[in-house]
Amino acid sequence: MKKIIDIDFGSSRYDQLVELRYKILLEPLGLKFLDSHRNAEAGYLHIGCIEGLDDKLIGGLMMVPVDNETIRLMQVAVDSKYQGEGVGREMVKYAEQRAREAGYNKIIMHAMLSVVHFYEKNGYRQEGEIFEEQGITFAKMVKDL
Repeated sequence: MKKIIDIDFGSSRYDQLVELRYKILLEPLGLKFLDSHRNAEAGYLHIGCIEGLDDKLIGGLMMVPVDNETIRLMQVAVDSKYQGEGVGREMVKYAEQRAREAGYNKIIMHAMLSVVHFYEKNGYRQEGEIFEEQGITFAKMVKDL
């Protein structure tokens, strides 16, 4: 049974989330996770999806405050064995609910082109031009809560 949970920064579960994000998002692109980024993540909301008797972490994401009204969804990662099973959708829905509860009324994100359709199916719209960061092409996606 899958369950969406909040993850405490600095916990062993957070370490698992960092490893999952690296394995799914950064390593295939030849990018490194820099430990110096950890300190910046202390004030972020970390969300994960666990499954099974051993509560294995199979997905995760971060929510980063932009201002009083907007929060940014970042680094949505699902273990490749579980992709296509709705894990990402459920985590994003949970993140949207947590953002609403915290008083935010808009979510933004930078989606790789390969996942733009996923976010459009979940109510996000593309805003602005396609752009590149560190050699990766993104679309800015927005959803009003």
